[in-house]
Amino acid sequence: MIGAEPVPGTLASRAAALFSAYRAGEEAKMGELVALLTPILWHTLRAQRLDRESCEDVLQTSWLALVRSAESISDPQAVLQWLIVSARREAWRVVRRSDRIEPRDFHADDVVSPAADSPEELVQRSEGETRLWHHIAALPERCQALLRVIAFADRPDYADIARSLGMPVGSIGPTRGRCLAKLRLQLANDPGWET
Repeated sequence: MIGAEPVPGTLASRAAALFSAYRAGEEAKMGELVALLTPILWHTLRAQRLDRESCEDVLQTSWLALVRSAESISDPQAVLQWLIVSARREAWRVVRRSDRIEPRDFHADDVVSPAADSPEELVQRSEGETRLWHHIAALPERCQALLRVIAFADRPDYADIARSLGMPVGSIGPTRGRCLAKLRLQLANDPGWET
């Protein structure tokens, strides 16, 4: 939110502080929590091969589930993981139910956050951003998921990322390095990419 003081610490600890404040009666903190975590949830859902509309539905369902279950979450530090797991399970349910989403149905220009969906912002998106997401979409699936999650976290919490992506904590850094090296190589070989 504009003018709001950022909550220090990792993404998980900032989410925990906002969630605790929400449960203590500061209802506006839920809006801040939504603004903080929606980008990481969005890219987690896109990694599950959901289309834009399904992602929006799953996000809404996940946030409503959090509000309904707020009192049953005993440790506020778990709210980020709780949301990621809940959103993933709902995404899997949607994919199983629809059975119509295929990986070839997605294009690099589909990979934007819901915050960039206004017509003005869509027009202003740079060609460079589209090229970058095109190159990310050409990476192996594991690299795509990892880079999407890390790109939208100010201070990535490797333990949370490891749990949400099903990777050992010790492999996050080296995998990230290899993925970024592959991305740099692709960008270096793209004559249209401006450094």
